[in-house]
Amino acid sequence: MELREVERVLQQLDAHDVRYWVLGGWGVDALLGHQTREHRDLDLAVDATGWDTCLERATELGYESETDWLPIRLELVSPHGWLDLHPVRFSESGDGVQAGPDATTYDYPKEHLTTGALGERVVPCVSAAWQLRVHTGYEPRPQDVQDLAVLTSLVDETTPSRHQATGNA
Repeated sequence: MELREVERVLQQLDAHDVRYWVLGGWGVDALLGHQTREHRDLDLAVDATGWDTCLERATELGYESETDWLPIRLELVSPHGWLDLHPVRFSESGDGVQAGPDATTYDYPKEHLTTGALGERVVPCVSAAWQLRVHTGYEPRPQDVQDLAVLTSLVDETTPSRHQATGNA
C-alpha cells in the first residue's frame, strides 16, 4: 500500500470526523516520521461510534469486505491495498477496548494514544511502548521483526538511562 493511498483514506476519514489511530507497520512509521518498509495494509483502530461512517467512506473509496472477523476486525481490499479495521469502544475516561478472540480483549489506554507523522500529515497513532507490548504471544514474521526493532529503539530513546534516572553524571 502506497503512502498516497494511506493519505487518501485518512483524509476521507478526517473529512467525516471518524476517530481512528494508526497501528501496525504504518503506525511504526508514523512514530518514526518516515516510511521504513513496504506495507500490505493500513491497520486502524476505529472508534466504534464512527464505525458505520468509516465503512461507508471506505466503500466510496473502492474497498470491499474480504475477511470478516467481527467484532474483532474487518479486512477490506481494493486495487490500492488493504484496510485492517479494528472497532474500539471508548469509556468516558478515554480508555478504549477492542474485542479479542475467545472472549479476550485488547486495551487502548488513553495515555498511549499519541500522534506521529505520515508524509506531511500529523496522524493519531498508538505509542511505541504500547505497540511493543501488544506484539507478543505469536511467532513474529520478518516484517514484525523489523517493526519490533524500530519500536524498541523508540522506547529506548524515551526511557531515561540509569545515570539520568539517578541523577549521576
